[in-house]
Amino acid sequence: MSGKYMMVFSTASNEDEAAGIGRKVVEEGLAACCNIVPKIRSIYTWKGKIHDEQEVLCVFKTRAMFFDDLKKRIKSLHSYEVPEIIAVEIQEGLPEYLAWIDEVTKG
Repeated sequence: MSGKYMMVFSTASNEDEAAGIGRKVVEEGLAACCNIVPKIRSIYTWKGKIHDEQEVLCVFKTRAMFFDDLKKRIKSLHSYEVPEIIAVEIQEGLPEYLAWIDEVTKG
């Protein structure tokens, strides 16, 4: 099953924004679920300035075939000019869990 599934990470400005994005992409079948991890601290450079801010982390589980659509949808719903949207391949997983991802994502 290697290469078929992905975890997609994106930060959001707050829990409401994260929940709105998560709910929409799950409703649309682009992701099986979205875990929201509150109160992360992000230190980064943006437009020549160091920022140190509270954010929220979203972790989406999906099929690799939906990554491009998921990426576009997250970007369209996001408040950031350039949102973090990165993906890693799921190498292994509980077969029943991976089957559930197949069942609840579109297609």
